[in-house]
Amino acid sequence: MGLWLGVARRRGVVIVGVVVTGMSFVIPRTLNEEPIYQSKFRILVEPVNAENDLGNLTPGLGNQNIKSSLDYQTQIQVLRSPELMEVVLAEVQKTYPEISYNSLIGNLKITRLGKTKILEISYQGNDPDLILTILEQLAKVYLNYSLNERQTNLRQGIQFIENQLPSLQARVNQLQNQLQAFRERYQFTNPDSQAELIASQITALKEQNLALEQQLVQTRFYVGSLQEETGALAALSDAPLSQQIIGQLRNVETQIAGELTRFQPQSTAIRLLQNQRQNLLPILEQEAERILGSKLAEGVTEVQRLETQRQTLLVAQQQLEQQAQQMPALARQYTDLQLEIQIASEGLNRFRATRETLQIEAAQTEIPWEVIEAPVRPVVPISPNIQRSLTLGAVASIAVGIGVALILERLDNVYHNLEELKQQSKLHLLGNIPINKQIAATPSNNSLAKVGGLLSKPFTWLIPALKQKSTPYIYYGDSQSSHFLEALRVLYTNIQLLSSDRPIRSLAISSALPGDGKSTIAIYLAQTAAAIGKKVLLVDADLRKPQVHPRLQLSNQLGLSNLILQTLSPEDVIEQKLPVAGLSVLTSGQLVPDPTKLIYSHKMTQLMAGFHETFDLVIYDTPSVLGLADASLLTSHTDGLILVSRIGKTDRSALTQALENLKLSQIHVLGIVANGVKGDSISPYKYYKSGYGNNHKEQDWEEEENLTPTLFK
Repeated sequence: MGLWLGVARRRGVVIVGVVVTGMSFVIPRTLNEEPIYQSKFRILVEPVNAENDLGNLTPGLGNQNIKSSLDYQTQIQVLRSPELMEVVLAEVQKTYPEISYNSLIGNLKITRLGKTKILEISYQGNDPDLILTILEQLAKVYLNYSLNERQTNLRQGIQFIENQLPSLQARVNQLQNQLQAFRERYQFTNPDSQAELIASQITALKEQNLALEQQLVQTRFYVGSLQEETGALAALSDAPLSQQIIGQLRNVETQIAGELTRFQPQSTAIRLLQNQRQNLLPILEQEAERILGSKLAEGVTEVQRLETQRQTLLVAQQQLEQQAQQMPALARQYTDLQLEIQIASEGLNRFRATRETLQIEAAQTEIPWEVIEAPVRPVVPISPNIQRSLTLGAVASIAVGIGVALILERLDNVYHNLEELKQQSKLHLLGNIPINKQIAATPSNNSLAKVGGLLSKPFTWLIPALKQKSTPYIYYGDSQSSHFLEALRVLYTNIQLLSSDRPIRSLAISSALPGDGKSTIAIYLAQTAAAIGKKVLLVDADLRKPQVHPRLQLSNQLGLSNLILQTLSPEDVIEQKLPVAGLSVLTSGQLVPDPTKLIYSHKMTQLMAGFHETFDLVIYDTPSVLGLADASLLTSHTDGLILVSRIGKTDRSALTQALENLKLSQIHVLGIVANGVKGDSISPYKYYKSGYGNNHKEQDWEEEENLTPTLFK
């Protein structure tokens, strides 16, 4: 905020000037602008309850189709079309022949009010009567269009659809017949389910075939076993008759064995039993042959039956596998037919739905559009809005003014306040010296000023007030309340506090460029140190443009250059008879062609060493730093350098370059002094102003460049 206030304070005149200039253009243009009028009318283009009625008439169409039945953007473009505009233009030109199509369409505006079913038609221009005439003709043309043109377009659309429906229906019927024939030919309704059925049947046949294979193996093994003794015995064991015969045979053999124990083998009983056994053996053999033959015949028949059944299953399995291989192609044909039927059916349904929608719209268009707000003759112009135009002009002018001020501020490469100086220099701020008007001006080179001075001299003995004050900074009385003197005392105190182990006994005062007030600061600082009891020597080391002797009105016949070039004693050259006790001044002396050579000479080093032993404080007023080596050469033999910067005048880049040069030369810079500080609000000496305000009149401040001290004539 402080930065903006500072810019406004410094560039206030620029901002005000831009604002005044801008408003000088805005005000006449606003007041002289031709008034523009506007009027409008509104048309209801659809019935308010159209959605409910259409939903009842066509519940199958849904609300979405009904809501989008009227494309408002397209309808607006149709209403602005040349075909309708030419009808309006023909009627209007009967009364206003100067009206053209471009002006008519350029000033016409048609919009939809939000999401309502209302269109707003507005027209603007300079003639209220012309506006009313155009709007009335537009309303009439639009109402006729709603009855005629829209009805004709809808009927044509319905007729086109009616002509297309038979061919679409025939296409759908043809595809459905093809699908029915396909299903009848291949005896399925769905290829996916048929494929699953065939797969399950093939699986069942494989399982049955596997079971038959097992039965066939068992049967063949059984037939083979009948032809062996073990198998034959097993077969006979299952026959009851053979078992009965075997039982009788075993019984006879048992009897024979029992009788042999009692009789001889040739006995009659034994012979009878042996005959009986011989009779049973043929019977047993015949029965065995009969049973084995029967079992063998049954086994062979079973093998043949199983073989036949197995062949039948294999044939059925092969047929199903062929059908399974054909299913992908059949499924694709079926899907293609289904897709064609779906596309044809959807197209047919869309045409039917569109026909119903157009029929409903045609029924609606039989009810014409309704003008719900008639056009009226405009009375109050919509433009110019003087208050708004002036406000916007003022805001724009202020914005431009601020922009110009910021540009000038950007281009202004000087320091405006102490904060900027401290932030960029990064040096100790030893003091901020205000501008004081209490000091008498340097004798002017202006001829008119000289003439005025000569004319006033004869009258100074009559009017003492005309005498120029020669010593305004003698340290007694109320002069001690001056802000300027207090700032110098603070500057001297801060310099002494820079070194705690040994006091500063010599220092050089310089600046980045001429005109920053270094000479005046050096003069006043020397007086301040002498006033507190120090033995001070002020040396004017600026051998190019010396400033000390003209400001103190001293003779410059002999000075520093004479001490270096001639064999003179410093006591013969240094001016010691000054009103301020303890203050001595060594002027620059005669100008020489090569001042740098003198400053760098051995004689100068010896003189400086002598000065430092003789005086408590030696202050050297040196040339500016940039472009000259004098300050760097001389400061190397002192305790340090003080840079003076003029607020509002010192160039930032110049000070930065000067600091870089001093850093390269390894010069000890004690700090910086802000000279020419304006305004009482930033001064730390307001306390003294309030404390001594009753006895001391505060003087106005002005730039220090135009003010120099005069200690004596």
